[in-house]
Amino acid sequence: MNEHRDLISPNYNQQADLPNATAALVLGIIAIIGGLCYGILGVICGTIGLVLANNDRKLYNNTPDFYTRSSFSTSNAGRVCSIVGLSFGLLWVLLFIVAIAFNVFWHSGSGRF
Repeated sequence: MNEHRDLISPNYNQQADLPNATAALVLGIIAIIGGLCYGILGVICGTIGLVLANNDRKLYNNTPDFYTRSSFSTSNAGRVCSIVGLSFGLLWVLLFIVAIAFNVFWHSGSGRF
């Protein structure tokens, strides 16, 4: 007949959210936007978001009963967004390097490829 709730001690049977799921998703979204606009911002945020999402994935795979499935889905979404943003950022950086190399080669006096 003990129906009252203990408001002082925590409920140890309740699942927790993964610690970096939201941060990985936010960084992944910033990586996509930064990758499309500036390149290097996408590389930086995508790398950090990917590391955070991979750490969360390891935590979830080690103890899946301790963490919520929704936070794992959020972390996976952050991982995918980080990979996409990192890809866009690397493409922009590669395009920038090729443009500079072409400009240096073209203006070096030979004028031919």
